[in-house]
Amino acid sequence: MTAVAETLFEGKEKQEVCEKIKQIPISASSATKKIEILTQDVVAQLDEAIQKAPCVGLAVDESTDVCDNAKLLVYVRFYYAEQKAFYEDLLGITPLQTSTTGKDIYLAIMEMLAKRGIKPSKVISITTDGAPAMIGREKGAVTRMKKDNPDLLTYHCIIHQSVLCASLSDEHAEVMTSVMKIINFLRASSSYQHRMLREFLKEVDANADDLLLHNNVRWLSKGRVLARFWAIRREVASFLAELKHHKATQFSTFLENEKQMDNVAFLVDITSHLNELNLRLQGKDNSICELMTAVRAFQRKLEMFKEDLQEDCVHFPAVQEQVQGQRDVSSFVVFIDKLIANFSNRFDSFSIGQQLTMFIQNPFLITDVRSFSKEATQHFKWVNARDLQMELVDLQAN
Repeated sequence: MTAVAETLFEGKEKQEVCEKIKQIPISASSATKKIEILTQDVVAQLDEAIQKAPCVGLAVDESTDVCDNAKLLVYVRFYYAEQKAFYEDLLGITPLQTSTTGKDIYLAIMEMLAKRGIKPSKVISITTDGAPAMIGREKGAVTRMKKDNPDLLTYHCIIHQSVLCASLSDEHAEVMTSVMKIINFLRASSSYQHRMLREFLKEVDANADDLLLHNNVRWLSKGRVLARFWAIRREVASFLAELKHHKATQFSTFLENEKQMDNVAFLVDITSHLNELNLRLQGKDNSICELMTAVRAFQRKLEMFKEDLQEDCVHFPAVQEQVQGQRDVSSFVVFIDKLIANFSNRFDSFSIGQQLTMFIQNPFLITDVRSFSKEATQHFKWVNARDLQMELVDLQAN
């Protein structure tokens, strides 16, 4: 209630109202009931806005919670006429009781749409993570939805695509695993050992006073962990050399292996570049044009990185420091080639048309109105070409 008061009132009046609310004795059940009423009102407002929208787009993700219970999350995006802007929100979360097959996900989505009064024909696009249960050719949830609505546009999450493109080869994955084992050994195996490591890093005036733990779920954590490890690798090697433990000896051998450290240096640099792309793809209200511009730019950068690796490595500072032009970097070039191929395979077909892209960026750039309307109706069957042409001409002349 105080949160509501802080939104509705200002200045001295807000302070007085909040103080009075805090003095009201409310039981736990009363507070729960108030929250339920507010929640119902928020849901009702969302449903009303969706009903007024001409069409909606969905984003669907299936995940599990800490108790291994499968949950289906459905997000909705639509044009909010009252706010004159596109709006996105969580449509709902529903449990998947037993299995998580394409049929289960399809039925859960359709049940949620029916419950919220959204006709399947109103859904013009759906974005998923590309899992087989989602996009399977015969039994996937999206395939089943397209049978109900043949004009449904389907997309694969761009961020997830970029992460899949960056999947490590066996050799580099093994190096990454070794680095994570060293970090876990120093940080997680013993609290005493972790404290000793921090004290040691402070004593030798290292660039950082601790290592970061890697989270497999979050791609960005890989780059940060590797960068921190690389910054204090020599201090870590010295610390391991002082430990009387067979694992410490194994890890010391790894850190003394120049070939392995060359690979670590390359991973530090390439994950840094991939993280930059990942960050550009994140955030709200990004249009498909902005996202694809970031991806296309990165594809061109990869070509530049490939040439750079074979020359002076200005875009690979860790490799430049480690290799110093004295060792073979052909395996790194092969990795970049695979990245280029992966991005090409996954994103070359990811397009909504040149005219549509131009219209989203700047509608005044459209010169051939008929060609634009033809392209628009190919992608969006519900669009009336005649009305679109007339509205575009009026807009450009205004």
